Parts: sequence; C-alpha cells; structure tokens
Amino acid sequence: MLDRIALALLVIGGINWGLIGIFRFDLVAFLFGGSAAVISRIIYTLVAVSAIWCISLFFKDNRVLAVE
Repeated sequence: MLDRIALALLVIGGINWGLIGIFRFDLVAFLFGGSAAVISRIIYTLVAVSAIWCISLFFKDNRVLAVE
C-alpha cells in the first residue's frame, strides 16, 4: 500500500515538473498559494520522500510464490 501511495505522489510530482518545464506553470503553487506556502512545501517534501522511498523498488523482489 505504501508503495502505491509513493508512486501516486511521484506521478503528481512528475506532472507538476512537466508543467513547469513546458509551460512555466507550477500547479502545486497555483493551487496552494505559492511555492513558499506551508502546504506547498509539505507537498514538495512528500514528493521528495516518495522518490527516496521508491528507490527501494529497484531492489524489491516482485516474484509471487506459488503455493502447491
């Protein structure tokens, strides 16, 4: 469950960075009162923590063991 939450936050962060790169529009800052607003900084921090968490997914064994 935590992996899915982290991935969802990374998707949000990726879309936001795409908007910044293409249109110079920061959606998080727009929605929550600027990039220096407390809630915006919390969201940016959660996206960063999610990215760090998702590094572990590279090393995770995703094979499902069959019970016979």
